[in-house]
Amino acid sequence: MTRVVFMGTPDFAVPALRTLIQAPDFEVVGVVTQPDRPAGRGQDLRPSPVKLVAQAAGLPVFQPSTLRTPEAFAHLAAWQPDLIVVAAFGQILRQNVLDLPPYGCINVHASLLPRWRGAAPIQAAIRAGDTETGITIMRMDAGLDTGPILAQRAIPIGPRETGQSLHDRLAALGGELLLETLPPYLAGTLKPRPQPDDPALITYAGQIRKDDGAIDWQQSAVAIDRLVRAFTPWPGTFTHWNDQLLKIVAGHPAAGHAEPGRVIPRGEGFAIGTGDGLYIPETVQLAGRKAVSAADFLRGNSAILGARLG
Repeated sequence: MTRVVFMGTPDFAVPALRTLIQAPDFEVVGVVTQPDRPAGRGQDLRPSPVKLVAQAAGLPVFQPSTLRTPEAFAHLAAWQPDLIVVAAFGQILRQNVLDLPPYGCINVHASLLPRWRGAAPIQAAIRAGDTETGITIMRMDAGLDTGPILAQRAIPIGPRETGQSLHDRLAALGGELLLETLPPYLAGTLKPRPQPDDPALITYAGQIRKDDGAIDWQQSAVAIDRLVRAFTPWPGTFTHWNDQLLKIVAGHPAAGHAEPGRVIPRGEGFAIGTGDGLYIPETVQLAGRKAVSAADFLRGNSAILGARLG
């Protein structure tokens, strides 16, 4: 029986944790996740999805603000893990943690490394117009997603893929590939292979901030469409109209021309000019209101026609 400590925080990590809980050859001896965070209008403290799953399974949960303290390391060491499995944990592991388990630390990463190292590979792949992405299982080292690869599996990115739909498919794939990879790795029959060091293959996906969802109408309609889909559901995309924040929930690019940011009529709804082509909103939302179809929005806000957004 392999003693495993699992480190993860968001929904993406849940399938990997459930896989380990259900696998007969692994004993999850502890779960490390980020501290509860304030969320919602009331800013009440909310546990991470990983914490909820761990608690439901009766597993001990540790929520340090950092793993850099001697006390946090001692807590990990007391669990005596043979292996640490990491999936979207949210903290960088120092060398003492990487060296703690005899079989090292294994990471479930949502890209085909070395493409899209970093915090937000799912959104980055959609924004870049990639036609495929996948899961990489790697043995971690001190670098940012630079460790040697144990296994990879690719999946196509659909033409209307959103951040949410791709996230869900990759999360499920991560759990499956982890379960396939660990037995031969632990048996010594699967050897890690170094990542390619060709700079042309290495890209980075930095952390996403809410302000990154601001739409630049000078960009092409295709680029704006990718941004909207990549940032669904979070952080969402937005523009400004009449001193109000207008969220663009869904839409699509189309042929045509108008001044970037200019709103023109289109069918029962409206189109917005871009640096190349038109963007056709399908669902929009004024701040503090419900999301509605573009046609319904126009019926109550006809003054938007002719306006320039930004």
